[in-house]
Amino acid sequence: MNTTEKITEIGTYLDERDITNTIEYNEEENAWEMFIVPDVSEASLVSLIFERWNMKDCLQYDYDEDELEYQMSAYIFDKDYDEKNGELYFKETHMSEILELGRSNVDVSIETLMMLDSLDMNNNDRKLIVEKCKKSKENHIVITHGTDTMTNTARAIGLKKLNKTIVLTGAMIPYKFGTSDGLFNIASALAYVQTLTKGVYVAMNGRVFNYDKVIKNKDTGIFEEII
Repeated sequence: MNTTEKITEIGTYLDERDITNTIEYNEEENAWEMFIVPDVSEASLVSLIFERWNMKDCLQYDYDEDELEYQMSAYIFDKDYDEKNGELYFKETHMSEILELGRSNVDVSIETLMMLDSLDMNNNDRKLIVEKCKKSKENHIVITHGTDTMTNTARAIGLKKLNKTIVLTGAMIPYKFGTSDGLFNIASALAYVQTLTKGVYVAMNGRVFNYDKVIKNKDTGIFEEII
């Protein structure tokens, strides 16, 4: 069942129980926006239905003591997302917003090379990344990348021995989701790229790995060292 079908199911569930709700589609963000106003006894039901469709992390709520009701909202991308399989469509980069939120004082320049699900990347895409790294005036580079094939790209760059410090990082959960690990991982990558010796690395899950000594565990969604 895709995201639109899930949203429809949730809306039907709420309507059948006369739980006040509005559902709108935000074309600019390619996402569904939901606003729900259940009473106290209904709040747990709403939480359960979101949990059923693996969307509980998208749900936020506040309790209005004057009205004695919950005000719930959800922001859901119009594409299924599995944090272990890493499938999601990003419309635009949030890098500037992330750096501002993290109060970063690092002097950086940001370039968007491509906006692809890493599962859709091919060798030509990796060649383009390698060439950009090679021709860049910068000797310290952070690359944000989808987690599924991040290690493939890291190896493609690492084998070229570019004599630069290059760190790849990403997020298992999208930045727009409140529980995203993206901010933490990017902060880690920025720190690593300033302190590590020349080479190619992957920074994920609070650790840093050499490009040829890392693998993503598909079962746990965790990056691990190859021993």
